[in-house]
Order: sequence, then structure tokens, then C-alpha cells
Amino acid sequence: MTDLLTSIQAALGLPHTPIPFTGSGTLPSAFAVTDLACASIAAAGQAMSALLHQQTGRLPYLEVDRRLASFWFSSSIRPVGWSVPPLWDPIAGDYAAKDGWIRLHTNAPHHRAAAEKVLGACVDRAAMARNVAHWNKHDLEQAVVDAGGCAAEMRSWQQWQKHPQGLTVNAEPLIHFASHSSQNTKAWQGSVAQPLAGIKVLDLTRVLAGPVASRFLAGLGADVLRIDPPTWNEPGVVPEMTLGKRCARLDLHDNADRNVFESLLKDADIVLHGYRADALQRLGYGVAERQKLAPGLIDVCLNAYGCSGPWQNRRGFDSLVQMSSGIAEAGMHWRHTDKPTPLPLQALDHATGYLMAASAIKLLADRLSNGQGGSARLSLARTAKLLIENGRGTEEALRAEDESDQGMLVEQTPWGPAHRLHVPLKITGTPLQWAIPASELGSHRARWC
Repeated sequence: MTDLLTSIQAALGLPHTPIPFTGSGTLPSAFAVTDLACASIAAAGQAMSALLHQQTGRLPYLEVDRRLASFWFSSSIRPVGWSVPPLWDPIAGDYAAKDGWIRLHTNAPHHRAAAEKVLGACVDRAAMARNVAHWNKHDLEQAVVDAGGCAAEMRSWQQWQKHPQGLTVNAEPLIHFASHSSQNTKAWQGSVAQPLAGIKVLDLTRVLAGPVASRFLAGLGADVLRIDPPTWNEPGVVPEMTLGKRCARLDLHDNADRNVFESLLKDADIVLHGYRADALQRLGYGVAERQKLAPGLIDVCLNAYGCSGPWQNRRGFDSLVQMSSGIAEAGMHWRHTDKPTPLPLQALDHATGYLMAASAIKLLADRLSNGQGGSARLSLARTAKLLIENGRGTEEALRAEDESDQGMLVEQTPWGPAHRLHVPLKITGTPLQWAIPASELGSHRARWC
């Protein structure tokens, strides 16, 4: 725990202050997943505490609950009388190729279409397995990627360290900060109870990491507006990840919607995006254009495989990065099995999300101090390196009774009532709370409150 927290604090420029961790229990894993959960959540809280200290002279007390941190890294919502749709497409998963294992990510329809373009139409996993078995894993990975899909062969950590992308991302800092010359003199409008009140967050992220960041910022009072393309959907995570946000749709290939987007961006304080490195540039919204539209903008970017190197524009997700970077291979040996064994949950996504939130808060504190905007770049692959190098896991498991309904908050959602777990982070005087329940994508208008 100490090494993880110290590394994160150093990356954020925060003091190496011990933070109390209450509760007990650990997620069973080859790596210290619960420690990563606690450390990343604690760092986000410490960044918020530092901003409050800067603005009020008061340094709040922090603590993180280990049980709740572990559960929030999986899911915080417990439906009552309804269920969350499956997270995975039926044919997504790990397959045995001629010479090893490969993972196919097919949750989005166009990603499944890309895989089937290479492998042929597959009605079920058995059909897909038969087709994959004819391929070498490296050749299949490249073919699916070339077709516009998402795949990752299983590599060991040692192999990843020698891979051109592994060499590149492992040389990157955990968080790459940069300051911008553009100015924004907007004063702090928050309070101890809602320190991010008046802050507008434009969320362009999908699935888990970025939405974790914007959910955290919303819980501290920020006005979060999530923008999705017209046809995008991710039903398996929407009830979890839209908490506290308004969700709208825009087509950035449509001139009218581009005008709306530019108007939103001009008024934004923070933009979160998880597009591939060249995607916004190709849409006409590269770094220079964003800074011109919104001087003093705080720009926080997420990439799967790193912000530089030959794979900087490769599509990627947590489960794929676990395969590429050696996590699933190490888990296989830890579990004494012959199949890839990933982390028990999407820990790279969640941890990187809290680091994104911490980075945004740090940059906001800097802007309040000197008027300058700034940017932060993070990646799932670099978070993987942090986890791999900072501690082995354990066979210990959290007990089911640790997740009782006692004390849960009641939330009325479009799908029905639900219980929401209490948050794992306590900041004295600053409760994380969300005024807006989870909602469907596209259920709000594309405008600020």
C-alpha cells in the first residue's frame, strides 16, 4: 500500500502524507488490487483536500474504507426488482490460438463486426473458438486491429518490457502534466460542502475510466455534461457510470451539432476525453483548437496503451491491456491454471479514473493560483506498470456479509429503485453526494445548467 500511494502522490506533486485506511478485506488477485483501489481513491481525496486548504486555509481529514473501495471498483449500485444488462457481448473473451491465448473485445457492434470480418460470422463462442484455433495469436491480433477491431494476445511482463510499445509506455510518467500560457481568471465559486460548485466538466469519455473521473467530480459539486455520439450505447455500465451527470448526444460530423459542441467547450472549465490520440485532431479539435476555443481550459486525456509509441492510436480497453502487459499471464501462474487469469475486476480503468479526477483537481488548484490552464495525460498501460511493480496480491477474499444492504442509499433510477453503496472516501465537511440519479445516455439536452 505504501509504495502505491507514495508513487501516486509523487506523480501528482502531493506531499507524502500517510492516509488512514479503515475496514478490512482484500480482493483475491495476483496483484494488490484492493491496495490500488485505496491508494487511487485516497489520492483523489488528497488532491481535493489540497484545493480546499489553498482556498480556505483548512486542511480536511481524510480516510478510505478498504471494503467499500473494493466494491466501488466493481459496482456501487444494487438494483431492486430489476437487473443491469450483461457487461460483455456473448462472444467477447479469451480464446486459444495455435500458439497461445488471445482476447477479443466485441462489446461495440463495430468492434464485433471487425472481428467477424477477419474470422467469419460467429453465432456463439464455440464457433468463434473453432475459427480462432486456426490462427497464430500475433497474426490474428494484427488482423483484427487492421480491420478496425480490438484484440490482444497474452504476453508476459518480460515480453511486454521488450515490446516497442511496452518500452515506450513504461518510460512515460504515471501522469504527464503540462501548463498552458492561456489564462482564465475565474474565481473559486465553491464551498467546503461543494468545492467544485460552478465548475463545468465536459465529459467525452466512454465505458469506465473517464466516467469514473467525472462521477467523482460530480460528487463534489461539479456540473458534469456527458456527450455521446448518436448511436453509442453501453447498457452494462450506464446505471453505474452516469450517476450525478446529465447525458446528451451530439454528432461531431454534423455542422449544427459542431456549433453546439463548440459553444459548450467555450464555457467548459474541464474537458475529459478518452479518444485515441489522433481522433479529436481529425475532427478539427486538436490541442491548439481546444485551447483557442476555451482559454485556460483544463484538459485531461486518457489513452489505453500510452500517449506515445507505435500503439498510441490503437483501440484498447482494460481487459486488453491486462492481456498485453502481462497481468493475465501472471494471474495464470498465480492461480496455477492453464488459462489467462485477469484481475477480479477492471481495476486499471477505475484506478486511472480516480487519477484523472485527481489530476483535474490539481490543475484546477493551479489555475486558481496562477490563472493558467493545463493538461494531464494518463494511460491504462502506465497504471498497469504501477500495479505490477508495487506489490503482489493475496488469496484472501472479501466476505459476502461485508456487502450488506445496511446503510445503503436509495436511488430512484429510470430502470427502477436501487441501493447505492456508501462512498469509500471520507473528507471531513465535504461529503461526496450526487443530486442527479443515474440516467440513460442521451436523456438530457446538450447545454449547461
